[in-house]
Amino acid sequence: MASVPVSPSLPSFLFFFFLLLSPALSQQQASKSRKERAGSGETGSGGGGESSSAAAVVPQLDCSGRWIHIRRLPARFNLDLLTNCSEYDLFYDFCPYLSNHGLGPKTHNRSHSWYRTDPFLLELTFHRRMLEYPCLTQDPGQAAAVYLPYYAAIDSLRYLYGPEVNNSMDHGLELFEFLQENDGWIWGRNSGLDHFLVLARPAWDFSQPPDLDPPIWGTSFLELPEFYNLTALVVEERLWPWQEQAVPYLTSFHPPSGELLDSWINRVEASRRTTLMLFAGGGGVSAQANIRRSIRNECENTSDTFESNGGWYYYSKVCDIVDCANGKCEHDPILYMRPMLQSTFCLQPPGDTPTRRSTFDAIIAGCIPVFFEDQSARTQYRWHLPEEAYGEFAVHIQKEDVVYKGLKILDVLMGISRARVRRMRQKVIELIPRVVYRKHGSSSSKGWKGQKDAFDIAIDGALEKIRSRVKGEVEIGDLSSV
Repeated sequence: MASVPVSPSLPSFLFFFFLLLSPALSQQQASKSRKERAGSGETGSGGGGESSSAAAVVPQLDCSGRWIHIRRLPARFNLDLLTNCSEYDLFYDFCPYLSNHGLGPKTHNRSHSWYRTDPFLLELTFHRRMLEYPCLTQDPGQAAAVYLPYYAAIDSLRYLYGPEVNNSMDHGLELFEFLQENDGWIWGRNSGLDHFLVLARPAWDFSQPPDLDPPIWGTSFLELPEFYNLTALVVEERLWPWQEQAVPYLTSFHPPSGELLDSWINRVEASRRTTLMLFAGGGGVSAQANIRRSIRNECENTSDTFESNGGWYYYSKVCDIVDCANGKCEHDPILYMRPMLQSTFCLQPPGDTPTRRSTFDAIIAGCIPVFFEDQSARTQYRWHLPEEAYGEFAVHIQKEDVVYKGLKILDVLMGISRARVRRMRQKVIELIPRVVYRKHGSSSSKGWKGQKDAFDIAIDGALEKIRSRVKGEVEIGDLSSV
């Protein structure tokens, strides 16, 4: 077994992270697991203990065209970055949320599925899940894709809030230099087209032109010609997403088994919806005209009893607001999940950027999302929220019609028949498994029955995107037989 270099600056509380996040170790473990499964006659990517009927549900594991190599990077590109979790005065201290491999502490001691998760740590949790991917290979030449376990969003903090704010155009150059000087053929064989990584911030934060003087907000990571061929999985993509693809934000719900997921879905289906529409968020308190201000005004001036074209309806609340200003809801899902469970529609207005983690919180609560611009979801999460079925699970209201033309959100929502609302809610509930990142250590052997979560769908999409890019830009033949 290859020796594992441990950074002398790595504190003891992160040492266990290091052992599990070592690509060399994980790929050997994955290879061993596959051999053990083959020897015991198991099917699928999970462990043993399944009945014959359950095993029949999980298809035989086929890794052709799906092999992934985890590129071994020095700790300075990932784990060492975690030691700076309280380093930047202008950014919050995220040290308390590193536990459970980035899922954060449990909301309470008896919780099995709910955590105080920081969405900023998607790179860490994704890395942890990659170690359990069933088709890992130590041979880069066999791989259809190469995963870079680089925590780019965490590394960006030194350029956004730290001492290197004037050198943001250099973000990523050190990584590229390493990839060139260490087994450079791995990158060079396809000019990086088969490489991918995860960015836990919107792509806009990595889109500063390198030659801009003086520099503005963001780094130039995605604008560096060196990384033009790289595929980036981001929480929000740009209007021209040729490099990147949006994947769901981390929420606080990470069930370790299919049974616990099913139990939650049963609760969502049984929940009484006593509030018509809900907005959980901040902003909208200034006099400036914007969609959040319009939502607050409408909520504050709406009676809880009203007449619709279908007769008299009564809600204990027609419109509710959960004030999440100043990050107060960021790590406390109890503040907003209970109101979402009680609401029929959840309003998702854009803020600093078009997307919101709240979109996925709402889906997990079975609350129908209401969007005010396409960039909030329709054109973002095409792998996880099918664009062609958008109207079946979401409502779209153009924000300009609300802010400048006086359109009432209440009028639009009350124009939707009860039957259609029921169908939309059921469709939202069907989407829950697709936007959940299940807890590491869970697999098809724990009641998932081959059901794919947000991570699985992201990997499928990344492999397909890489396959098409390699075929289209480097004519090396069909990768499906790799």
